[in-house]
Amino acid sequence: MAARAVGRGSVVTGGRPFADGGAGLRLGVLLALFAIGPALSATPSKPDSKAEQGSRNALVIAGSGTMSPLVKAIADRFRERRPDVVIKVRPLGSDRGLQALRDAQADIAMLSRSLPEGETDLVGVPIARDGVSLVVHRDNSVRNLRSAEIASIYGGRIHNWRAVGGEDRPIRVLAAEQGRSSSELFARHFDIDYAAVPAANILTDNLQRLQAVAGDRSAIVFMSVGEAERAVEAGQPIRLLSVDGIEASSRSVRKGWFPVARPLTLVTRGLPQGLAREFIEFAMSSNVTGLIRQLDFVPYVD
Repeated sequence: MAARAVGRGSVVTGGRPFADGGAGLRLGVLLALFAIGPALSATPSKPDSKAEQGSRNALVIAGSGTMSPLVKAIADRFRERRPDVVIKVRPLGSDRGLQALRDAQADIAMLSRSLPEGETDLVGVPIARDGVSLVVHRDNSVRNLRSAEIASIYGGRIHNWRAVGGEDRPIRVLAAEQGRSSSELFARHFDIDYAAVPAANILTDNLQRLQAVAGDRSAIVFMSVGEAERAVEAGQPIRLLSVDGIEASSRSVRKGWFPVARPLTLVTRGLPQGLAREFIEFAMSSNVTGLIRQLDFVPYVD
């Protein structure tokens, strides 16, 4: 079986799950993992990787753009305890982060989804949760879309906001690049052929998506719930749409209500060792719970 993150507060490596008990220092999963590591099929990550050759007190963490602000904040807090450490956080996207990890160009990958099946050489540890929401301009009168309506809009069968209770105005469909975690989660949940989405524009990161929809009353785009909530609080003229009557919010994700949600996962090649292990333990601890909530993500275990 693949080494992967699964379920609520659990890790799988070598096909064996370890449950995480709850609040406080949430290290039970990882400590159990390390304690019996030799019995598992996953192998320790190599200490002489290219990413580590310059300094044993350096970490390169690459991957998900959604996770980058959180991981940077965790790294800053970690360095308050370990000022001798250099941590570089590179927002390359989840797939490129995994490739950097495999190529030994990164010590840890940031993956804003679960590990796919077949990744037998990798170990994923979820540190937080996020949702993918649909976002429109604040002046758009639509507040909620049903799943079938979303599939029809992104499938090219609904073209006007009037068809879903809005103004008589063409819908300008915006989408993220194919292969990004938000794109994959969105397409899978709504059963959309992503290659056939009639997108007026293909955008990259969350900032581009925010800027595009904030300047266009006809636009719709999908993006991180946490990022969108931060933008609303900052005064951006956007609105998060409910899905099937369920509010798109951190609270809905935390309660397990919001249907389009995902884990935010730190990934290593085999069992994490040395500084990578120390950083992941810190990222799982109560030391960062406030940072997770401050950035509008959701602690993986409440």
